[in-house]
Amino acid sequence: MTNISKWWITIKISWVKHTAYRLNFFLQIIGPSLVFFFVKYNLWSSIYAGEEDLIIKGFDFQAMIQYHLWAFVVSLVAQGHGSWNLAEDIRLGRISSYLIYPFNFWEFHTASWLSFQVIQMGIAGLTLCILGFFGLVTLPSTHLFLFGIGYTLFISLFWFTMQYLTGVLAFWLEETWILRVMLSIVSYFLSGAIIPLDLYPKWMVTFLNYTPFPYLTYYPVKLFLGEAIDLTQGVSIILFWTLFFALINHLVWKRGIKLYTAAGM
Repeated sequence: MTNISKWWITIKISWVKHTAYRLNFFLQIIGPSLVFFFVKYNLWSSIYAGEEDLIIKGFDFQAMIQYHLWAFVVSLVAQGHGSWNLAEDIRLGRISSYLIYPFNFWEFHTASWLSFQVIQMGIAGLTLCILGFFGLVTLPSTHLFLFGIGYTLFISLFWFTMQYLTGVLAFWLEETWILRVMLSIVSYFLSGAIIPLDLYPKWMVTFLNYTPFPYLTYYPVKLFLGEAIDLTQGVSIILFWTLFFALINHLVWKRGIKLYTAAGM
């Protein structure tokens, strides 16, 4: 019970920190994704150029826009978390205070991530309500919708472990933002967030299906579009890489804390 109480208190503290500057937090989270969507909207508007009968790999203009709207919602939940606070804690020497807490460093940041996810779910839910109100997206069956939500939350755990790794690398790097940017760009391109994987060469899609990337955006979007697909392989791959990164994070932390000198304190 004591440990549960620590988690709950940490989650509440993190919630307060995240929402202290509401407008800043909202713009920081939804701003880049929203701008990214409008860039894609203008891109596909130019490609279709008002040709309502144009079909590209099974997508007409409305289907393509709905695909990217769902990709936008998925990104809010699954890929919203960043590791900038973690990296700053290490680089600026702030982890010294965490080391004397009766709560492990990874537990603190995991609890913070959980509180962040609750907020993200609220933002994604509000976004979905607005899109549904204007008829821009169509909800799938209840079964697929609930499965899609659960699967997307599962993806967010994988994303957190990857982001955590870029954060703890601050033991050796003065700045880790370039790693986060590179990770985001690669993930967006290979996950189908920019272009649906239907437009990729078949050999490339076959190869990507053995990596975690397509399961970050393309397949959850397919679920929300109402396609009943078998994600057994996807769940297995995401689970494997989540456990792999969790192990690497543990080893990197143990190695890094031995080199830690509290520079910046």
